[in-house]
Amino acid sequence: MKARRFLLALFAAWLIALLPAIAGAGQACEEQESTPEDLRRSFELALETHQALDASGAKIAILARAGQDLSRWGLSWSHAGIAWRDHPSGKWIVTHLLNQCGTPTSALFEEGLANFFADVPVRWEALVIIPPADMQEGMATALAGDTPLRLHEPAYNMVAYPFATRYQNSNQWLLEVLAEPLAGHPFQNRAEAQNWLKDNGYRATALTIPALARLGGRMFRANIAFDDHPPEQRWAGHIDTVSVESVAAFFTSKGATRLRLAPKPGSSGMAFAATALK
Repeated sequence: MKARRFLLALFAAWLIALLPAIAGAGQACEEQESTPEDLRRSFELALETHQALDASGAKIAILARAGQDLSRWGLSWSHAGIAWRDHPSGKWIVTHLLNQCGTPTSALFEEGLANFFADVPVRWEALVIIPPADMQEGMATALAGDTPLRLHEPAYNMVAYPFATRYQNSNQWLLEVLAEPLAGHPFQNRAEAQNWLKDNGYRATALTIPALARLGGRMFRANIAFDDHPPEQRWAGHIDTVSVESVAAFFTSKGATRLRLAPKPGSSGMAFAATALK
């Protein structure tokens, strides 16, 4: 009996290991041991990001962090939030959606840059996406209004289907919220936001997830579900979801610029280099 339980536990761990963490949201109550060096690095990355945001002249920017290693899925960034220069609570406050402790629920959080980067990442880097100036005023207006809450679905799913409203992941919330000012009118619901995105060039990230991995995720993790995906795609192991990369590609197609902040190669401290991305 003990051997059987051990094998089941090993099997469950193997299944979970196969799954991506595309929403990469970080968990609002996730406890990690941060060393003094980790704290120093998070503050230095926050300072570099703050300076880059100020230098850009932007009012609104999308920030992404590398909280998990998604390289096997061809992805570099795990989670994104919206940085607002003139937030009522202070300069460059990040609004983002976080999963609640691995449960199937989420909530919206507002944090400073240092807190946004405080979770120990796999790389001390940041992606800064600056929308065109003529879009930013509408985005700020949307953030100041009821759009963030109106388009928030608390039912969380790490691999939520981009064109269904049953669940929502972190990057999906950001995408839908910032799509509203681009559309030029309030969305009545999330379905309207998704239809607009589909009609205006948004393309999801396509993942291939084997059936056993999908089964393991659904059985052993409360924040993973596949029942919102079209059956024919699900059976084929074709899982579409909203990643940071797909968000970046969409806004780049609308004229946004991208900047990558990363430590300079060979630097003994945390000297950063800013690289403009095409």
